[in-house]
Amino acid sequence: MTYTEPEMISIIEGPPPEFLLAQDTWSMSVWEGQMPRAVGICQMRTFNAHNLMDRCHRAWGEGRPVHLDFPQMDGLRQEVEVLAAKPGRVEEGDLIYLWVAVPREAAIIDGADDESGDSDDADSYA
Repeated sequence: MTYTEPEMISIIEGPPPEFLLAQDTWSMSVWEGQMPRAVGICQMRTFNAHNLMDRCHRAWGEGRPVHLDFPQMDGLRQEVEVLAAKPGRVEEGDLIYLWVAVPREAAIIDGADDESGDSDDADSYA
């Protein structure tokens, strides 16, 4: 493995993740790049969220990027860079929340149909 080889988190089966446009202010400060990207957030079920977090922390500590590799609906694979991560838990098992750099058109704006007036922003995850 080279110093710049990314740590890969791969989704083997299932639908592609849904990337919600991150609405919190802090997340905009973690992405800096040459291409126009948005910061999206997705949640995924996993067998061991803390193991994934350890892998992310180790890679970031070594100065390496972390990438999420997943199948698209057409069967081709796509990668996005993981900017931040947080483990979670539901009754059914572990979750991991990932903040990623996605093409702006790939992010879904959350809260557009929220009738309660409360935004469901990513601050509740952080």
